Amino acid sequence: MDYKKTAKEIYQALGEEQNIISVTHCMTRLRVKLKNTDKVDDAKVKDIPGVMGVMKKGGQYQVILGNDVNKYYKEFIKLGDFKTDDASEEPKEKTTVLNAIVDVITSCMSPLIPALIGGGMIKVLLIILPMINLLSKDSQTFAVLSFFGDAPFYFIPIMLAYTAAQKFKVSPMLAVTVAGIMLHPNFVALVAEGNPLNVFGLPITLASYGSSVIPILIVVWLMSYIERFFDKIIPSVIQSFAKPLLVIIVSGVLALVIVGPLGTLVGEGLSTMMIWLQDKAGWLALGLMAAFMPLIVMTGMHWAFAPIFLIASFQNPDMLILPAMLASNIAQGASALAVSFKSKNKDTKQTALAASLSALIAGVTEPGLYGIALKFKKPLYASMLASGIMGVFAGFVHLESYAFAVPSFISLPQFIGENGNSNIINAIIVAVGSFILSFVFTWIYGFNEESMSSNDQSQVDNTHLSVSNDPKKVYSPVKGQLVALEKVNDPTFSEKIMGDGIAVVPENNEIVAPFSGVVSAVFPTKHAIGLTSDSGIELLIHIGIDTVELNGKYFESFVESGDTVEKGQKMITVDIEKVKEAGYDIVTPVIVTNTANYIDIVVPNDTGDVSNQDTILYTI
Repeated sequence: MDYKKTAKEIYQALGEEQNIISVTHCMTRLRVKLKNTDKVDDAKVKDIPGVMGVMKKGGQYQVILGNDVNKYYKEFIKLGDFKTDDASEEPKEKTTVLNAIVDVITSCMSPLIPALIGGGMIKVLLIILPMINLLSKDSQTFAVLSFFGDAPFYFIPIMLAYTAAQKFKVSPMLAVTVAGIMLHPNFVALVAEGNPLNVFGLPITLASYGSSVIPILIVVWLMSYIERFFDKIIPSVIQSFAKPLLVIIVSGVLALVIVGPLGTLVGEGLSTMMIWLQDKAGWLALGLMAAFMPLIVMTGMHWAFAPIFLIASFQNPDMLILPAMLASNIAQGASALAVSFKSKNKDTKQTALAASLSALIAGVTEPGLYGIALKFKKPLYASMLASGIMGVFAGFVHLESYAFAVPSFISLPQFIGENGNSNIINAIIVAVGSFILSFVFTWIYGFNEESMSSNDQSQVDNTHLSVSNDPKKVYSPVKGQLVALEKVNDPTFSEKIMGDGIAVVPENNEIVAPFSGVVSAVFPTKHAIGLTSDSGIELLIHIGIDTVELNGKYFESFVESGDTVEKGQKMITVDIEKVKEAGYDIVTPVIVTNTANYIDIVVPNDTGDVSNQDTILYTI
């Protein structure tokens, strides 16, 4: 969309600076005060590309533009010297670059957690069942189940391509296609051969992208710019076939030629640095490796050390990677277990327990890393501190691994040496020490979990209502009366211009999170909030009609853009009675703004009482 062109056409249709007094905007519409509304041809304004509708209300001429209203607003205010309302400026995210990166990774990884936990638990079974003689490692069942367990991890880039596409507003199937290029069997075979490879004369780095996370996120982020570029330059008559053709080629080449070398360069640099440290101060290298192993795994750079740990044997023992992974894997499992014991949230308890078992028994840490550690952050720091301490100990005692296996409690035999028991005893000390320290640090350090009050919890327990956070469900953000969206006295909502949904007439003053996810926007006047669920549902909660005119009066926000919220967490309070006394309709639309991404938005009921524990809609 050409925001500049549309803004200019609106500006001209409204009579330009001679007829415009001031301009502001809310979450969905440009709000303009005019000297004379009779001079404006409504039909002409509606015909402008990007305009969804117009309204004349509260002394304003309102142009409905949808989610991108702020982009139109920025172009509009460049066209004339008229008053603007600073309260309508785009909400600024108060976050660091590191937090922004972590938030992107977490929000994209969260929908993958069930698959990662499932794969991790299959790996656990493949360790336990042969030990109790219920399954032979030589059987076809074992072989088939092995790739069942490996699949969620190997194909992480493809799954991430889809979730990242939703995050960065990229065509999901194009993103998945580019991920497929990076994992294509023919490309994998060419990499395995080790011969030089190029495309259009550009050298391709021979790298493996299976189980990697960062490369595909970078590629999809770049695709958001690539798509917008081709949207602008490709004529609409050929865009249906020319755009996907060019996006796939350009993105695929960038993925293999640019992103690959960057990851390899970082990996080689890290490997060189750690090997140098090992030569100069082995205890320090092992401590640092153990402490930062979660971040190394997150980037997929642990595979840069493959030549070191894959050949582990009695003749060439690994004294760096596998000992560090032992401390880190056990520490992450213990941290997740502490979260499971301490959490008051049923879903968090279950997720953390499964993630803990996956790490402690099978050495699979991704479920805990993405489902717990990155989400709450403090458990990550606790596990890193614990594993760093035990990593230093492992370095001092020269702990060695004599075989390659993903380190866990079950795989401790990989540390049994040929000369005495000192090495396996040290490995047990590292494992037990990592477990105890990480569990204690996590328990003491705690984690930020917004839980329901005891009164609310007792009400839930007494009425046997389900409080599970189903990724497809949206719970009511406020107690009140349901109203069909079609009956809301505002065409932006009633005509479903912004998307499908439901409305609630509030009966109390507290707006809570209708699911677990991330706050994507809090409007400065606090009358509206945008959320993105862990499964990708983009939701707009608009408290009242035209309440933007109150300029924040009677509203108080307890969250900021970029914050992670748990279902039931208090986000905004509003003095409903004061708002009604001021003459405003308090009906609160709850809109799925990315309705087009779903087959259907199902509203079970559009009348009756509703509480925070009731599902008001779900996606298919």
